[in-house]
Amino acid sequence: QVQLVESGGGLVQAGGSLTLSCSASGSRFSIGLMGWFRRAPGKQRELVAHITRGGNTNYADSVKGRFTISRDNAKNTVYLQMNSLKPEDTAVYFCNIGRYSSGSYYSPGDYWGQGTQVTVSS
Repeated sequence: QVQLVESGGGLVQAGGSLTLSCSASGSRFSIGLMGWFRRAPGKQRELVAHITRGGNTNYADSVKGRFTISRDNAKNTVYLQMNSLKPEDTAVYFCNIGRYSSGSYYSPGDYWGQGTQVTVSS
């Protein structure tokens, strides 16, 4: 059974930075496409960024230029570096192993982490 565990969330002031990590374990195969999502209170889940195993990345317009997704394939870990944080970035952030992506399109798979809370104060 594949497990995803996120970490790195917390409380930060606007303009600050946080780095989230998502570690995958239990897979018999190499982890391929991965993505970060977030869900803010009262809002739908939003795809934030995704990355292929080869390192191709794609970002939501709302985070372009501020967030950077990266991965360490040897560690089965994906990261989300978040800079210039805004109060509207406040959400629970989840990682996911994706099924397929093409450009900005991302098809989420069945495996999700438990989420990590990011709160940005104004």
